[in-house]
Amino acid sequence: MTITEEKPPRLEKSVLRFRDAVALGKLGVLGRRGRAMLTAVGISIGIAAIVAVVGISASSQANLLQVLDDLGTNYLTVKPGQSFSSDEDVELPTESGGRLSILDQVQAVSTVAQLDVTVRRTDQMPATDTRGVVVLAAEADLLSTLNGKMASGRWLDAGLSGYPTVVLGTTAAQRHGVDISEGGQLVWLGEQWFAVVGVLQAMPLAPELDSAALIGTDIATQKFGYQGSPTTVYVRANPDDINAVRDVAGATANPESPQEVEVTRPSDALEARAAADTAFTTLLLGLGGVALLVGGVGIANVMVISVLERRNEIGVRRALGATRRHVRSQFLVEALVQAGLGGFAGVLLGAGVTIVYALVMGWPIVLPVVGLAGGVLAALLVGGLAGLYPASRAARLEPAEAVRPA
Repeated sequence: MTITEEKPPRLEKSVLRFRDAVALGKLGVLGRRGRAMLTAVGISIGIAAIVAVVGISASSQANLLQVLDDLGTNYLTVKPGQSFSSDEDVELPTESGGRLSILDQVQAVSTVAQLDVTVRRTDQMPATDTRGVVVLAAEADLLSTLNGKMASGRWLDAGLSGYPTVVLGTTAAQRHGVDISEGGQLVWLGEQWFAVVGVLQAMPLAPELDSAALIGTDIATQKFGYQGSPTTVYVRANPDDINAVRDVAGATANPESPQEVEVTRPSDALEARAAADTAFTTLLLGLGGVALLVGGVGIANVMVISVLERRNEIGVRRALGATRRHVRSQFLVEALVQAGLGGFAGVLLGAGVTIVYALVMGWPIVLPVVGLAGGVLAALLVGGLAGLYPASRAARLEPAEAVRPA
């Protein structure tokens, strides 16, 4: 009789596939929905802040670039500067516009002059109630020189220059409650009635015109003694030669006292504003990062508590063959799921805030793909880092210790 030696049964290796780990992580989150939701809110606020800041900043910069593309960066303004020889007000010569127009690099020149008269909605209003609106004598080619557009009505062309007609800037029209789409409107200008024939659109490169009432040079000469000395000369030059024109504009406008002429480039202000927006965006991104960090701390705290509450579950899983790596993966995936949900919700919220804000401001809507994808990845990164310690702590529990009564 032959006795055969029986081999011990072969133990199957415990395996935790990736999809199984994801399923366990989802179950862990669904089993504590309220806590998981509150934890995800912390992450979503941080991500929403970051996405909204990036989106709003990108939309603002796109709007500025669009303005610069539409209006051009080849504009200069020439104004009286400060006098170094006396306390008297400096004036530009009446020939300053004509002198600038003869420069070969200059494409167009137009002038405006501020008049010592007021404009009011009616003759019954006090003389001081001008609502901050100034009166300017403007040349007929001003609108074309500045590439400006009319919001309604018509411009002061040559046919209207000698008549008591006025065009209001967009801010001036709002302050005086003028809307010519409802019919003819009159304003009390210089102690007589003027018909409002048009309202300008906003002028980003000449914002001083937004709060102005513009009349023709002929009527300004006839009624208010305008002598032709401009307060501002607008110069449009070849884009490649703008710096060269800027260097000689002062001496050309006022050869006798070029140091008393101020030459500026309006587009520089918009570019400076874009730079300021970038600095402000960096600050807001830092605040969003702080909110994201707080959300990460919340995930870590919740996961530590979860490990303490689920000691028995961990002990049973370890007794049934789950390795330390399996337990670590389960809790790490739970942290990632919570962070991923918060990140996805934050991206949607941030995108929504960007869209609404851009629509209200009239800006183009720009949602950088890098910012959207980066929001989700940032949430997962924070969730992963926040879940490392709780997951490692759970993996270090021995089966006997885990099931031992507290």
